[in-house]
Amino acid sequence: MAIPTIPAKTILSAYQEHGWLGMNYNINLYRGCCHGCIYCDSRSDCYGTEDFDTVRVKADALAILEQELRARRRTGTVMLGAMSDPYNPHEKQLEVTRGALKLFARYGYGVSLVTKSALVTRDIDVLRDIAEHAPAAVSLTITAAEDDLCRKIEPHVNPSSARFAALAALSSAGIRAGVTLMPLLPFISDSEENMLAIVNRAHACGAQWIHAYGGFGVTLRQNQRAYFLTQAERLFPGVRRRYEETYGYRYQCGIPDQARIWKSFSAACQRLGIPYKSGDVGRLITEGYGDGQMRLF
Repeated sequence: MAIPTIPAKTILSAYQEHGWLGMNYNINLYRGCCHGCIYCDSRSDCYGTEDFDTVRVKADALAILEQELRARRRTGTVMLGAMSDPYNPHEKQLEVTRGALKLFARYGYGVSLVTKSALVTRDIDVLRDIAEHAPAAVSLTITAAEDDLCRKIEPHVNPSSARFAALAALSSAGIRAGVTLMPLLPFISDSEENMLAIVNRAHACGAQWIHAYGGFGVTLRQNQRAYFLTQAERLFPGVRRRYEETYGYRYQCGIPDQARIWKSFSAACQRLGIPYKSGDVGRLITEGYGDGQMRLF
């Protein structure tokens, strides 16, 4: 069945000198996501994505992107995956993300991918091409060490074991790769045991960083709150009451005993020599890339 399309006038965001983790540009080639993660912030009303679980591809995305890449006076590092996973199941046939990577390689841009899909290993060859002149980095989001828990909170995407295997494959191929360890869900996946298991296994698979921005926990707002609490209660009976009593309508829902868990996390990363602070991770991803590269036409 053909994937629906949505119109797009632009693909590439405006240039930022010091963006998120050192990124200069951001793109989303798809809208919506079918991974089914119960906690996804992209469901929030503020993003205006109707029927979020249905993936749509932006019409003529690669043609528009190529025009924009050629027209920009500054190259830079582009982030994919901030709002919609660039490796949803449709990407296997459509190869829109792969096409974008080829354009980055052609026009001298770097890339930082955030994904939960092992399909990213398909594009190791193009990532290597990019890495010859610019950063080529992949962050695999892993929030549960065991597949049983992963399949509950992230039901329609590769389980954690497949993501760890993808991490190992990327690292073995010489691609900069690490883990995004967020969110840890209060009363669900926030145990020290789960956190340390992720850290240790990520290290064994060659992770060059483990990023947990702002500590641990989950953000809840607008319709995303209702969706999350409904799904969480279905999967973990009694947890809704704990959220309501502990957080009320708070946006930032930090895990209980957060200070101790964070101390344990940082100590483990330091012991293993893995960067985990945002600034260090950003520098590692963009290391060796000339600041403010110019291309004049």
